[in-house]
Amino acid sequence: MPFYCSEGKIPKKRHTQFRKPDDSLYAEEVMGTRGFSGIQSILYHLYPPTSLLSSKPLDGIHPKFIEDEKLEPKHIKTVGFTTTGDPISSRVWLMGNKDVALALSTPTEEMQYFYRNGLADELLFIHDGGGELLSQFGNIKLNKGDYVVIPVGTTYQLQCEKDTRILALETPSRIEVPKRYRNEYGQLLEHSPFCERDFTTPTLVKPVDQKGEFEIRVKMGPRYTATVLDHHPFDIVGWDGFLYPWTFNINDFEPITGRIHQPPPVHQTFYGEGFVVCSFVTRLFDYHPDSIPAPYNHSNVNSDEVIYYVDGHFMSRKGIDLGSFTLHPGGIPHGPHPGTVEASIGKKETKETSVMVDTFAPLRLTADGAKLADPEYVKSWL
Repeated sequence: MPFYCSEGKIPKKRHTQFRKPDDSLYAEEVMGTRGFSGIQSILYHLYPPTSLLSSKPLDGIHPKFIEDEKLEPKHIKTVGFTTTGDPISSRVWLMGNKDVALALSTPTEEMQYFYRNGLADELLFIHDGGGELLSQFGNIKLNKGDYVVIPVGTTYQLQCEKDTRILALETPSRIEVPKRYRNEYGQLLEHSPFCERDFTTPTLVKPVDQKGEFEIRVKMGPRYTATVLDHHPFDIVGWDGFLYPWTFNINDFEPITGRIHQPPPVHQTFYGEGFVVCSFVTRLFDYHPDSIPAPYNHSNVNSDEVIYYVDGHFMSRKGIDLGSFTLHPGGIPHGPHPGTVEASIGKKETKETSVMVDTFAPLRLTADGAKLADPEYVKSWL
């Protein structure tokens, strides 16, 4: 996480006595990553977070990838595609690899439990709708266009408005802001396309002092477990540190432009081990007198490219609907559709929004993703 935050009441020194009004101790929890060598936060509970009543295994939904798919460009047509269930159970996984998996979700039910991903960071993109993220760190209002970074180990609930549509990414690595945007102290530099003012961090509300039975569903890779806590998990009186959920709206990304066409890394927003996430937003085109705004043909050497189309008109593509994906695999050159290069010349700006995920290991579709693939897309450059 980019910077230090503190919410609520905390003691002057960590790992020291911190007492309630009745003179009993608050329960301290160190929530750290990478074996205490990564970023961490320290939380103070009304009750010990270890007081479990029971646990039982659950049948979970885990992406199963097709290994023998033929190598070709793909258009995953998800216009009109909807899912059912709560914000977690409604996730339908479409593609992925060992480093990252992508799902779509259109929740139709409220979450009646709490959720924790015990092995992976999650990145949610709110395509439509909104709602609120509730967690032990506090609450964050969610708006259309928000990226929501949820660190591994966060206990949370999602409250979604009607007709909310979410692109969900899951990765066993940490979701980070590119290092080239930061100085040696971690502060975002002047040439970064965003700054700390663009991030929204949780606001801690009054701790929930409630005993009873509270289900937390924990995902550990392919395993799901329903654990039951003897108190409400949002019993936090204060916390501080660098590990917590946060949001960044794609419309706050300040595009980097130049005299000639800029390569995709200028749009980079996040990275994880084995992949990057880029944001294409409304921007001015190149201003060299002989510039060609449309991207050049390129071979995806050592990289697969996924673009999720959010809003506007993507100037290098034809026949792509909003809410769909294109997957251009490594090993095959790809580029703009016929006619789009000439059509782009002389244009001053583009009004488009899309999310791109580039992976360095080949992506595989799931059975659900394969069902949505357009078999004619491979011929669309003829």
